[in-house]
Amino acid sequence: MKVVAIIQARIGSTRLPNKVMKTINGVPMIELLLKRLSKSKEVNEIVVATSVDKNNQPLVEHVKKLGYCCEQGSENDVLDRYVQAARAHDADVVVRITGDCPLIDPGLIDKCVLEFKKYNIDYFSNILQPTYPDGLDVEVIKRESLEYALEATDEIYDHEHVTPFIRESGRFKISGVVNDEDVSNLRWTVDEPADFEVVSNVFDHFWPNIYFDWKEVLGLQRRSPELFSANQQILRNQGAAMGTGQKLWLRAKQVIPGGNMLLSKRAEMFLPEQWPAYYSKAKGCHVWDLDGKEYIDMSIMGVGTNILGYGHPAVDEAVLGAVKAGNMSTLNCSEEVFLAEKLVELHPWADMVRFARSGGEANSIAIRIARAASGRDKVAICGYHGWHDWYLSANLSDDKNLDGHLLPGLEPKGVPRDLKGSVLPFSYNNFEQLEELVINNDIGVIKMEVIRNQEPKDDFLHKVRKLATDNGVVLIFDECTSGFRETFGGIHKKYGVEPDVAIFGKALGNGYAITAVIGKRDIMEAAQSTFISSTFWTERIGPSAALKALEVMEKTNSWWKITETGLTISRYWQSLADKYGLSITHSGIPALTSFSFNNKNSLAYKTLITQEMLSKGYLAGTSTYVCTEHVPEIVNGYIEALESVFELIGDCEEGRDVYSLLKGPVCHSAFKRLN
Repeated sequence: MKVVAIIQARIGSTRLPNKVMKTINGVPMIELLLKRLSKSKEVNEIVVATSVDKNNQPLVEHVKKLGYCCEQGSENDVLDRYVQAARAHDADVVVRITGDCPLIDPGLIDKCVLEFKKYNIDYFSNILQPTYPDGLDVEVIKRESLEYALEATDEIYDHEHVTPFIRESGRFKISGVVNDEDVSNLRWTVDEPADFEVVSNVFDHFWPNIYFDWKEVLGLQRRSPELFSANQQILRNQGAAMGTGQKLWLRAKQVIPGGNMLLSKRAEMFLPEQWPAYYSKAKGCHVWDLDGKEYIDMSIMGVGTNILGYGHPAVDEAVLGAVKAGNMSTLNCSEEVFLAEKLVELHPWADMVRFARSGGEANSIAIRIARAASGRDKVAICGYHGWHDWYLSANLSDDKNLDGHLLPGLEPKGVPRDLKGSVLPFSYNNFEQLEELVINNDIGVIKMEVIRNQEPKDDFLHKVRKLATDNGVVLIFDECTSGFRETFGGIHKKYGVEPDVAIFGKALGNGYAITAVIGKRDIMEAAQSTFISSTFWTERIGPSAALKALEVMEKTNSWWKITETGLTISRYWQSLADKYGLSITHSGIPALTSFSFNNKNSLAYKTLITQEMLSKGYLAGTSTYVCTEHVPEIVNGYIEALESVFELIGDCEEGRDVYSLLKGPVCHSAFKRLN
């Protein structure tokens, strides 16, 4: 009976790249593992099984240099990789070891192999009932059992993790060993940087001896727990239950403050510890995660950037043409002139345009121009207008000033204190509040979203326009979010109110970075009296994408389609709420429709929706940013899937504990610092 220990290892670990080749006292971790494993008396041969990915070549070369065989197989089908390696080395019995366990104990391996032989079974391990520290996992399997499993199961999970089918299907004779004392809460494996720190501490303590046994490590942990403290918050086998995107999100938070560049895309805003976080491709209203799983996006559609759907062929073709022709040059691209002319054509009150590539930039440009034009510094604001100092300074006077403007919980750290009092918030539809600000504070600029969660009442927008005109105040409408969703242009056209300046973003380029500040000539010319300039505002892709997106919008009446779809979705939500006795409040324009539960458990209910809909193949919550690809059959399927979740929530209103249904923490609702 030939016993072959097969170590699965690869360079491309999601949470800790290149971990098997990371060095401890100058020695790669895989080498330490091989040397320790070589002391096993029951193992006849040791083989490293990696994937065919060319990035694994340094690993392959190092293993062979040490005198061991290295087989290369499937990247994702690790079960097949094991079977092929076992066949190549005529193994009767396979001992499965993972490359992230350098503290594996050869004595423990021998114990498991002897027990396996004694009982003549298909599978033996020390993990059926975990009692040993995580990082000492040993599985002993008949080769023929691995081969049977390879053919018998098509589940991706079984093929990725090798032995679940053998352990759980009931078709095999299995047994295991337990330790006298349950120490399974200890973590000695290496999946994350904190794990590597702990394992390095262990080797440093015993160095140059690398052949200590696991009980010596246990003794060290009890004597010097501080050496093991770095990773104790990580759950056992946490990675086995996580998708590639979830693992990458944990890794991202180690190297990117907050994990990513946009608060609205943080995994914690959707489904902490379960959200796939990253995409491999997107088309129409479909998104594929890093594991190739497909979802229908009934959520925020790129945070509102894609009203024509992801990867619209005509827009993408225009962008590819721009790339082939050259995206940057010493000379300017003509497309920016054509786009400026088109935006002025759509808004006859405007005369001139400046371009940028993000909403925050465009908002800051507009404020600079408006302050220069009015000759006054103070700004009255209503709505969300980006991350720059001028806006966040509203929270210098009261750190709750922006709570009603989408940024609850935000402290304005890093914003110069001298800006205090320069930006003053007012509430939508509260004309008297705004009038008092303008009269008593020498306001030079009013900046506001035309509409977000509620309709204007009592002629509010017209009153604001007159107030600005009468007091020589520059009126800016921020339409980064609302633009092109209810009219072909700014939503202010619907209400018959013309600003002095308007800002467009998000949907303008259908997923490509382009924003615009349009305005009256006498206001926009003030840009010449100050300095507003940036290299990448002159690239070609953004204007090319916007020109084509506008062309497609005009041909298809996209704003009408997404408005009608949004109204339909809202009606469906209300119908489900009525059916299951739930009280909900609707908000947002139809194409950016959302609802909330009128209940103390509203956030938990939102989390439950996201959790359950994710399992059904939907990215969903309590908001839907509609695109033209949300055709009736897509919407009908979504509502059909959603009904069972509303039914669950109805049960919770009758006494069922919603928190018992959640598989992780409740989602965030505001700005929070991430660890």
